[in-house]
Amino acid sequence: MKTKSKRKRRIWIPLVVLAAVILLAAALFPVVAPVVGKWFTSQETEVRDGWEVDVGDLIGVDEDQKVEIRQAPVEASITVLQLVPEEIDEEGFTYYDTDVQQRIRAALDKGRNGRTWSADAPLAVLNPFGTGSNGLYLAFETDRATRVEYTIHVEDEDIPDFTATAQDSSGQAYTTSHEFQVIGLVPGEVNEVTLTVRGSWGNIRQRVRFTIEMPENYSGYDTRLEVTDGTSTETQDEGLFTMMRTNGYLGYGFLYDNSGVMRYEMVLEGFGLDRILTCGNDIVTCVSANKLARINGLGEVEQVYSLGDYELHHDINYGQDGTVVALAEKTGAVDVEDLVLEINLETGEVTQLLDCKDLMADYHSETRPIKGTDPFFWQAGEQDWIHLNTVQYLADSDSLILSSRETSTILCVKDVHSTPAISWMCGDPDFWEGTEYEQYCLEPVNDFTWQYGQHCVEYAPGEEEGVCYLRMFNNNYWAISSRDDYEPDLPEGVCTDLYGSSGDSSYTYVYKIDTNAGTVELMESFPVPYSSIVSNSTLNTATGHWTVNSGIAMVFGEYDAEGNLIRQYDYECTMQGYRTFKYDYKGFWFQ
Repeated sequence: MKTKSKRKRRIWIPLVVLAAVILLAAALFPVVAPVVGKWFTSQETEVRDGWEVDVGDLIGVDEDQKVEIRQAPVEASITVLQLVPEEIDEEGFTYYDTDVQQRIRAALDKGRNGRTWSADAPLAVLNPFGTGSNGLYLAFETDRATRVEYTIHVEDEDIPDFTATAQDSSGQAYTTSHEFQVIGLVPGEVNEVTLTVRGSWGNIRQRVRFTIEMPENYSGYDTRLEVTDGTSTETQDEGLFTMMRTNGYLGYGFLYDNSGVMRYEMVLEGFGLDRILTCGNDIVTCVSANKLARINGLGEVEQVYSLGDYELHHDINYGQDGTVVALAEKTGAVDVEDLVLEINLETGEVTQLLDCKDLMADYHSETRPIKGTDPFFWQAGEQDWIHLNTVQYLADSDSLILSSRETSTILCVKDVHSTPAISWMCGDPDFWEGTEYEQYCLEPVNDFTWQYGQHCVEYAPGEEEGVCYLRMFNNNYWAISSRDDYEPDLPEGVCTDLYGSSGDSSYTYVYKIDTNAGTVELMESFPVPYSSIVSNSTLNTATGHWTVNSGIAMVFGEYDAEGNLIRQYDYECTMQGYRTFKYDYKGFWFQ
């Protein structure tokens, strides 16, 4: 009997311990989970604390500009230089400082003007402005006005050649004084570069070859992605897939070709890209949580826009008359992700254009801060009551199109520069029933499932006045962390699980909005890999192809106009990758 009693106790002791552990974990989850979540999301506001890179032998110093001229640490058949600011290892240094950039530019110009460079012996500088780890600056003179085409070849037969026509920094199609950045060099590979110097009549004036063994990229991220072909046999669009805010690798932007080969690694101060906007021959983009920058095709930072005590969140886009609109929040505020800023690209002035707490004060008063037991527990203590994730400015009506993830609603706000007011709302009307906002809800004209948790909404005008289209990534995920008084009657197929399960899908949606009739109609829909949060579906209107990123699934792909997959790319990250757009970079890097 004693032996049996001891055995029983031995059996029950582990079960009791296990039960105690489970109860303790359950009790601690509301406390521990938000702490872990805060640690995870804090990376978005971190800035790079080190810019040091491998350097070659010291050749000389530009004392006036305090810039070292070094031999680049690469094996090459031409001389490749490196420009290194003397204070690069000091605390607080950043390449996103116009004073640093102007000093580098002055040192570069001194070297360029100090002698005559030729196509077969060009001035070659590796990543001179510190903004792209595998960019190669070239400058040289030709006797006649020409353009430069280049092809990059590596020995690996699985990596196709990369061919482009360089966009010269002068903006001219043909010139005798060439200055451009070679894009497409594969990190960690011996790259053979063929320059073809071609005249305006199409004749080849000169052909030059050189080799350069590129260093590994700074981030250590995969230079090749796993590629899976789909059922569509259509030819892919030209351009580079541009991965934005890849968690675990914030502070970088990764650009891949159609074969899944990394062709450029953009180096940022922190945070990550939200979108790349063209501004003449330059781009404007996010470079840290509270900075935008204007960058030219050489990688040179021409202007930095500091947002002061605001922090970026989720999107930037074109504003009116030389401005950019940006989604933001006040640093340290309880209410988050509910502001729209306007940044003047000439003066750098930052204006708060819209505060949704003023626009929707009655609804805001009915919401609460997030708890540790809510779906978005990692934001515990914050009142993320509307969670704006897309902004688009409409100049004709002085309106904003805003996507609210938390309410699964798209809003049109009119007269934003005078007296902002809601024009219409597109989302499940049941959510707004009994509030003063139900009057703005569009009515469905056919039987469809509403979008839930949508991202990256794009407005397109229709053929008739009062008619438009909305394109979006419908996450098809319902969750709310800011109110307790609403329990939706969700249609079958709408997900409530952050990671989903086998068979779950998100969707690409296209709505037709008729503001004259106050209606919304689902015009197009096709399933894509499930992603509860983040993600985008973006249409190339010239070809009908879609670039779709499913951030939680960690895949992006290109689809044809019927929604058939052409090719899919798998990538690695921590939890999610925010967006992937496909840009052709014409007028910036390429003619």
